[in-house]
Amino acid sequence: MKLFKDYNTGIVLSGGAVRGFAHLGVLKALHEADMIPDVISGVSVGSIVGAFYADGYEPEEILEIFESTNFYNLIGILYRSSGFFNIRGLKMLIKKNLKAKTFDDLKKPLFIAATNLITGRVEYFSQGSIVDKVLASSSIPVIFKPQKINGIAYVDGGLINNLPLAPIKDKCKKIIGVNVTPLEEDPKLNGIRNVAIRSFHISIAKSVYEKKDIFDIYIEPEELKNYGYFNIKKGQELYNIGYEAAVIALSS
Repeated sequence: MKLFKDYNTGIVLSGGAVRGFAHLGVLKALHEADMIPDVISGVSVGSIVGAFYADGYEPEEILEIFESTNFYNLIGILYRSSGFFNIRGLKMLIKKNLKAKTFDDLKKPLFIAATNLITGRVEYFSQGSIVDKVLASSSIPVIFKPQKINGIAYVDGGLINNLPLAPIKDKCKKIIGVNVTPLEEDPKLNGIRNVAIRSFHISIAKSVYEKKDIFDIYIEPEELKNYGYFNIKKGQELYNIGYEAAVIALSS
């Protein structure tokens, strides 16, 4: 029987496109409460935030990097048969700002979830190069082009598991879950992009809510329901919402 845990505090960061700014606010609140995560598991935007955080960036520094980037320049509007957008701009952003090139170079352990399109199963990456794993994890089906790792096509890990607890479940004394995709009841469905995103998030909601009671602390900022997934101009507001939700959760 294992009598010890590898880490004191682990954090699991969900997907949610630009709503991921809220993850940064949560991390800021955790720092102020002296509850600093030792290990991170993330998917989609959670993998992006997780990569920068594991690389040693402070939450405010990551916010500054994200806010200085025009979202539509970031993803590159290129129509392809396999998706409406190509996220090559994200690749450039990560390569430009991330100091670590491999998982071993990171200052904190990181796990990234992505969905294998061949097997239909989620896979968790914690070794090798970082950029290709983040891109794969962030490739929302239909919206973005699938990414290849060792010749195999991968898409957003949130398709199967939008709150990837599994890699760190038995390794931490305390685990914090952060879900930035609360399901709104009256979504805007104008346009095929919004319909596709809505369908995607309906499909992933069950995987999140089935496990939320497992976390020692579960944070789901309800106000995020009022914000879209691609409006990067609201970054500071989303950051503040995440921060306030975390402060409340930590004080209860």
